[in-house]
Amino acid sequence: MAYYRSVGTVPPKRHVQHRAPDGTLYAEELMGEEGFSSDSSLLYHRHVPSAIVASEPWQPGDHRTVPNHPLRPRHLRLHELFAPESWPGTDLVTGRRLLLANPDVRIQYVVGSKESPLYRSGIGDELVYVESGEVRVETVFGVIEAVAGDYVNIPRATTHRFLPRGAEPVRAYVIESASHLTPPHRYLSRWGQLLEHAPYCERDLHGPSETFQLEGEDVEVYVKHTGAGGVVGTRLTMPHHPFDVVGWDGCLYPWKLSIHDYEPITGRIHQPPPSHQVFEGHGFVVCNFVPRKVDYHPLAIPVPYYHANVDSDEIMFYVAGDYEARKGSGIGRGSVSVHPGGHTHGPQPGAVERSLGATFFDELAVMVDTFRPLELGEGATACEDPDYAWSWAGRQLGPTQP
Repeated sequence: MAYYRSVGTVPPKRHVQHRAPDGTLYAEELMGEEGFSSDSSLLYHRHVPSAIVASEPWQPGDHRTVPNHPLRPRHLRLHELFAPESWPGTDLVTGRRLLLANPDVRIQYVVGSKESPLYRSGIGDELVYVESGEVRVETVFGVIEAVAGDYVNIPRATTHRFLPRGAEPVRAYVIESASHLTPPHRYLSRWGQLLEHAPYCERDLHGPSETFQLEGEDVEVYVKHTGAGGVVGTRLTMPHHPFDVVGWDGCLYPWKLSIHDYEPITGRIHQPPPSHQVFEGHGFVVCNFVPRKVDYHPLAIPVPYYHANVDSDEIMFYVAGDYEARKGSGIGRGSVSVHPGGHTHGPQPGAVERSLGATFFDELAVMVDTFRPLELGEGATACEDPDYAWSWAGRQLGPTQP
């Protein structure tokens, strides 16, 4: 998104000399998307950003998946994945557990209180939704302080780390893209400005406001990338700390957006899921469901109609509030519903009648719709509710299934 920022000291022209007070020449780095054909920023380092003194393998968790076969809707109880005694020793990078994945996106979950190592993704942008807690995100561009409800968008190849703050652990829902993440294109002008009908604007996006520098030698950086076996990792050792940027400018940088700053789009009758969209990547979209006034036609049915996901898997993460369409299903805070393509889903029995006359829904949820089938990671199989698939039929237990 072409939203220009300048932080710290930069020279008056790009690609010209920029020197420290002692005359030392700063190292200019161009970080750019799609080669030289999309958004970019120029960063000015005190040291050579390419320098490394060691490189060794690192395994970034269990990324094996199994198909959703036999096909069925699923309910994942994320709050069962991390016992309280594990929180002090878990960080928001190496502690992630894989829920769902396809070639376009991986959805992971983590709960922890430990400072993470320095990290960057060589695969794509990462969108970290803070379910609860507070976390300081230190990056080569500067610092972002994030709280519950914040999406933190971290561009591919951005070196960063997470430092949880306070007594409460941080719960994070991590959407790892294999591409770049942007606002929906229908909300952007041809020059990249968010348009008047967009549900948020540039004032709601908060990036680093000043540079952040640290000293250090032989500093390790964990890098996630692709290899012959799929997702792999490398631990690089850099002779100097990568947080050595004295200034940067451009349109590519990390930023945060609070889900509470998203303005819902409502109507007289039920609005379809695209009206809730907040981001898009290659092969998937991200939507917000926030507290809102609901349909006000005199004969309106406020909960969704039954719908078949012809081209999509629909993944809903329930964060807070009261979920009218899912009452009676066992779904609550910390739940994820997996409604795969090829399955017709919709309100639980009785939900339509209960919703009639409602004027306001107090719910908070994050939805990911993918356009290729998702497979199940070890985190999903570890916290699945075995009864959910049969809940529309009013049964508590279904036949034994793998």
